[in-house]
Amino acid sequence: MRSIWKGSIGFGLVNIPVKLFSGVQNRNLDFDMLDERDHEKIRFMRVNEKTHKEVPFEKIVKGYFLKDRYVILDKHDFEEAAPEKTKIIELENFVDITDINPVYY
Repeated sequence: MRSIWKGSIGFGLVNIPVKLFSGVQNRNLDFDMLDERDHEKIRFMRVNEKTHKEVPFEKIVKGYFLKDRYVILDKHDFEEAAPEKTKIIELENFVDITDINPVYY
């Protein structure tokens, strides 16, 4: 299995090299291009499936179908979801050993 991230854990003057592996199966999100006015799917030719009229590119939004409706995402949503790019995990606090159930170690 390939690591999904390589870096180090740092606290004080100590840096420990680490590799991060995924703990879950990959799940690809499948976004659809939608008309921002009524959230109808856009075909490859950017045509509204409901009205059969071409939709200008600037009127197309991205949406994820969840249950019975679309959740519309914009550029800001994707920027917020992106993690800060760094190669160091900074440890800010430690927990007392009595706060962790022994079943976890």
